[in-house]
Formats: sequence, structure tokens, C-alpha cells
Amino acid sequence: MSIDDTSLQSLNTFSLAAHAAEITYAQNAKQLTDAWKLAQEKQQPFLLLGEGSNVLFLEDFAGIIVLNRIKGIELIENADEWLMHVGAGENWHQLVCYALEHDIAGLENLALIPGCVGSAPIQNIGAYGIELQSICDYVDVLDLKAGKVTRLTAAECQFGYRESIFKHAYKEGHAIVAVGLKLTKQWQPKLTYGDLSRLSPETVTPRQIFDSVCAMRQSKLPDPAVTGNAGSFYKNPTVDASVAEKISLEYPSMPAYPQPDGQIKLAAGWLVEQAGLKGFSIGGAAVHDKQALVLINKDHATSADVRALAKYVRDAVAAKFGIWLEPEVRFIASAGEVNAVEALS
Repeated sequence: MSIDDTSLQSLNTFSLAAHAAEITYAQNAKQLTDAWKLAQEKQQPFLLLGEGSNVLFLEDFAGIIVLNRIKGIELIENADEWLMHVGAGENWHQLVCYALEHDIAGLENLALIPGCVGSAPIQNIGAYGIELQSICDYVDVLDLKAGKVTRLTAAECQFGYRESIFKHAYKEGHAIVAVGLKLTKQWQPKLTYGDLSRLSPETVTPRQIFDSVCAMRQSKLPDPAVTGNAGSFYKNPTVDASVAEKISLEYPSMPAYPQPDGQIKLAAGWLVEQAGLKGFSIGGAAVHDKQALVLINKDHATSADVRALAKYVRDAVAAKFGIWLEPEVRFIASAGEVNAVEALS
């Protein structure tokens, strides 16, 4: 069903003023397919949007935007696991709450991550020691041209750090319609990050982890309903151990996380902060003064303001540390998604 208002301002968490040629929403696979076919007939760009929590509209969109509103949660249990089949249009945080209310553990570290369930596999969302790939069972993908749904196993999704096959082979002409999750009943709490490390692994409950994660996120991250933002703007970079060691000589307290392959993951927000950019602004866009990894719409920012700020931050970190940050946020131009690194070069 089409929406009369073509403004995207309320449909992206940056709250940037942009418009689309047409906006519609889909509550099932057929409506998604019909919208895609209409875009093909009109020779217009097509974009599937969840809750707009990880996108930066660089300009007006010249085609049809479809809001994925495919809902539903199916729950099955066996002796060892909880199996959840979740519609792509469900809100992620509400799914975490649903799991807790049904005494299902395993999602609590991922509380308050904005966006829809269907977006989760694309980015392989993660927080506080857990990534989606560790709990994903399968992803149902709709071929918009054929109208056929294919189920990909977690291995076939080719998950990596903020990475998946959905950014590549299934980027065009496909839509995620459902995600399957597998949560073990032999729950092991993940308490490696932040205030979670203060909790006792012997006595901690999933609810306590959930409450702690919510408190941490709310203390550092701005609420998009109040201050426009897209969450973490940049990926945490992974560098050679020699690079990390060189930086740590000057900054002994630098946060660093050794990886299985011997490389070291650094905190992008820390790098931005050390470049002296907390609170720095260009136009109406600013680096958040509590969490430097977040760029915000501080005062009626334009898309050009956010883009200019993102480039300035990236250049400043590279000048100081020799590390080029890669945006986590998807950049959307008039005809569709563009390479974010190239857009900031």
C-alpha cells in the first residue's frame, strides 16, 4: 500500500530531510515482489527499508522505497534448544524483550540495538561480546524476480565482522523475509565487555545482563527519538599487531582486542576521541560529546553536513594514526546504495 507522504524524515533515525519518488509498505512476500516489479516497469530504483536505523540518505531517492513490515514470531522448543522463526519486519529490541518474557536466554547482550530483524543479518549485528552469527540458524531470502524464497544456513550467510553475503551476492533483487534463531538451553553468560565484567557468572541472570546493557547504552548513546543519529557510524578497525603496539607506546591505556588471526581490533570511538573530535561540529552535524563513535543531527543538519563531518573525522583519524576508518552506516544516493568509503574520499 502506498503512502501519500513521500518524506523520509520520520523514516530514517538521522531524521534528515529527504524525499522518495514513492513510498509503500509490504506485509508479505507478494507485496514485496509486486512493489519490485512495479519499480522495474517504471525503470525506477528500488530500496527496501526497515526502520532506517543504519542509513544515511545523501539526497532525495529517485525511486520506490518499500518499508518491510512482515511480522510474526514462531517459537518451537526441543530438549536442548529454543528455535525462533521471526518475520523480517519485527523490531529487534522488542524481540529481545519477547525472549526474556518467555524465559529464553541468549539475546540479552543485543538489547537496544535499533532496527528490524531483517537488517540484523546484513550487518551481522553485534554488541557486548555477541554477534548474530553465533545464534543465527538460517535466513529466508526472497528472490524478487522469481518470487521464490530460499533458505540460507548460517554458514551460507558468510558472516564476518559487520559483514555478510547480503552485502554482495544477495544485494540486488533480493529481500530478507525471515530470520531463524537457535538458542541453547545450556546458557552461558557473556560478561567480557564494560560493566558486564562486574557481574558474577555463577549467579547472574539474563535479566540482569539485559538491564546492565540497557543502562550502558542509554548512558552513552543518544536516543534517536530525541537526537537524530544512526548509532555507531564507523566500524572498529582491525590492524596488524605491530601497528597497535606502536600506538600503545604513546597511549598505554588504549583499548585493544586481540583477534584469533593475530591482528588487533581497536575502538573506533577511542581513535576519534584521541583526535580531539568529541563535540566537534560541521553545520548542524556533530560528533556526540559522550560517545565519539556516534555522529548526531544536532541542529537541523543536512545530509551534506553529516557527509562533510564524516569525511573530516575519517581524515583526522588517518592523519593522526594512519588508520582509515570504514563507515558502518549504509550511504544511500538517488539511485540506491553507494560505496561509503568512496563517498568520503
